[in-house]
Amino acid sequence: MAKLYFPDGTSLENLNSIQQILNPIQVELKHWQLPESGVLTEALQQTTLNDDEKESVLTNLDYRFDDLKNTSGYTTRDMIVLHEGTPNLDEIMRKFESIHYHDDDEVRYIVDGKGYFGFVLPENKQVLVEVGREDYINVPAKTEHWFTLGESRGIKAIRYFIDTSGWVPEYTDRNIAFNADTLPW
Repeated sequence: MAKLYFPDGTSLENLNSIQQILNPIQVELKHWQLPESGVLTEALQQTTLNDDEKESVLTNLDYRFDDLKNTSGYTTRDMIVLHEGTPNLDEIMRKFESIHYHDDDEVRYIVDGKGYFGFVLPENKQVLVEVGREDYINVPAKTEHWFTLGESRGIKAIRYFIDTSGWVPEYTDRNIAFNADTLPW
């Protein structure tokens, strides 16, 4: 379940309260329960997944994709699996650990593991949102944010796209307000 952190180290765990803080930047956060499925459970217990196993997970969750296609115009989906053994993991993560935005929405359904999205709110305030298993997050295009795995170093997420070409990070010159003492890991 999602948790929101402020730079002073305080936090919130109530989804409605977190959503109220994110409303000014139109970030959408939901809790989507995973369906009961032996195939899905078995796949998500593995550290790595091959392409066939990823497709099995995607197929089991395509009812979510169908809803997003119909309501929001998403056209494609894939699955990303990051873990300590992922080749070049640090290099991959460096691309997203600075404040940036995208020309397309960044939409994730976390099916295992956890990660942290940081956001720049109005008046230059910043918050950090921990997302984990069964959290859905939609970061609208042009929203200043960053992403890190923190110390968890593992996440499995379904990614939904309107247009994958709009998902290149455009970096800003803004600094992250969190320091090592106030990070949740």
